[in-house]
Amino acid sequence: MKTKFSEMRTIKELLNNPVVGSHVAVQGWVRTRRDSGSLSFVEISDGSCLANLQVVAEESLANYDEDVKSLTTGCAVKVVGELVASPAKGQAVELKADQLQVIGLADADSYPLQKKRHSLEFLRTISHLRSRTNALGAVTRVRSTLNFGIHQFFQENGFFQVQTPVITTSDCEGAGEMFTVTALEPDQLKKDGAFADDFFHKRAGLTVSGQLQAEIFALSHSRVYTFGPTFRAENSNTSRHLAEFWMLEPEMAFCDLQCNMQLAEAMIKDLVGRVLEECAPDLDLFNKFISKGLLNRLETIKNKPFVHLSYTDAVKELEKADKQFEFPVKWGIDLQAEHERYLCEEVAGVPVIVTNYPKTIKPFYMRLDDGEETVAAMDILVPGIGELVGGSQREERYDLLKARMEEAGLDLEEYGWYLDLRRYGTVPHSGFGLGFERLVQLITGMQNIRDVIPFPRTPGNAPC
Repeated sequence: MKTKFSEMRTIKELLNNPVVGSHVAVQGWVRTRRDSGSLSFVEISDGSCLANLQVVAEESLANYDEDVKSLTTGCAVKVVGELVASPAKGQAVELKADQLQVIGLADADSYPLQKKRHSLEFLRTISHLRSRTNALGAVTRVRSTLNFGIHQFFQENGFFQVQTPVITTSDCEGAGEMFTVTALEPDQLKKDGAFADDFFHKRAGLTVSGQLQAEIFALSHSRVYTFGPTFRAENSNTSRHLAEFWMLEPEMAFCDLQCNMQLAEAMIKDLVGRVLEECAPDLDLFNKFISKGLLNRLETIKNKPFVHLSYTDAVKELEKADKQFEFPVKWGIDLQAEHERYLCEEVAGVPVIVTNYPKTIKPFYMRLDDGEETVAAMDILVPGIGELVGGSQREERYDLLKARMEEAGLDLEEYGWYLDLRRYGTVPHSGFGLGFERLVQLITGMQNIRDVIPFPRTPGNAPC
């Protein structure tokens, strides 16, 4: 049920259901103003959709000379008037102003956004204003649609959302790239055993994954998911990495690797379909200006089944490729982005699910396959991105999990709670992690991950 909390109408509402002759009130920011004789044509946007609303202001308005003629790009206004049929091409209606109130001025000499295309590199320097542009505004709407779609998909399929901790004492990946959370002063940290005197009486950090905690609730509620910010203190300044990013991590009890892959593929197809339906104008913008052929690629992802390859078969495909890779290929290596993209772009032409990776390149919690050389892991590789999803069936057998943890050098006492899950009612279970920003990249065609998150956090960069 929609709640009416304002007399204001959004531009999206007006343009999706225009009622000529109706009196309406809208608020927004000026994109452009041009004068023609006794009229001013003011384009305004409120961010609700890609399209602007043209306001026609006549010189008979009481504040025409004082306010209307002074409007510049970036000014905030409120307009009350009549919705009328528009004689101009490209718009069905326009708003004939009865009142135009200037709410907030923008200094034309210093306002950095004008009626021209700005480079994405420049826009990253003004993260507090870049969401007002067409491209970044469209990213925001797509991101919101995907966020809502994720919750809809999992709620419709019997999953419960679990909020896993942002501050954790468990390192899921064992990568040692966690941000430390401490209440100690720098000089106190220099002492041996300093963390025993810290807030949690042990070393704590910002989470790199909520998976381990999600497993707790999967083994009591069967189907759960966690979706929130994760952090990695990796000193990388590439177009693929962020220090703060969002992760979606579903976890299911009584579910093997096959079940896990089916869920991930169904979810991706569902989300792509939602955006194609709900964000068509935004996707048209991306298809035209950001990534040619984007719409065709998304339709392919939505409509064609994903290709399945074992890691061993994937390596064989790469070894016989008529291409020189920067990173040489042999069995046992961790596939690089160039390998992943080649498999889905050149070999399959659709997303590829690679399974059964060598255990030596995967974390301790993944279930050992028969033969104990590989694990029941799966990665979903997509065009333009490479790895989008990484998941596995979890090792539910106590003795094998304990041995893997010892091999990884983990403190068994510290992770005793995780082993307990295998001592008390253990069952086969599986899950995956999806990097939300990579999903937004896939659907928008944006090449740099910093352009699909509102406030990118990278080495040396946290402006607001």
